[in-house]
Amino acid sequence: MSSIDTRAPFFPNTKTAKEEVQQARQMRQLKRNSYERSQELNHQTAKDAKVTIPDAIKDFSRIKKAADMAPPVDNSAKIAQLKAQIQSGTYQPDYDAIADQILANEY
Repeated sequence: MSSIDTRAPFFPNTKTAKEEVQQARQMRQLKRNSYERSQELNHQTAKDAKVTIPDAIKDFSRIKKAADMAPPVDNSAKIAQLKAQIQSGTYQPDYDAIADQILANEY
């Protein structure tokens, strides 16, 4: 069992409560930096704390959110139809559309 009592003092004017308040005040004073040190720290961290996110990344994030929120597309019927056409030998590819897609992706 821990010897540290984390409960608030029940009687605020008791000796232990006054000691706790005094210790808390001392800790606050110890943690503060001087004005000069505070300004120095702010100046040093101002150079390193800046983060810029390119617009392309922001756009990608928006597009990804929209794509994630869109309902899933079910292409199983189209895939089954294409498989059946390929197996039966009746599938006729659109060569112009294929060429257009190749050129669009290359250039």
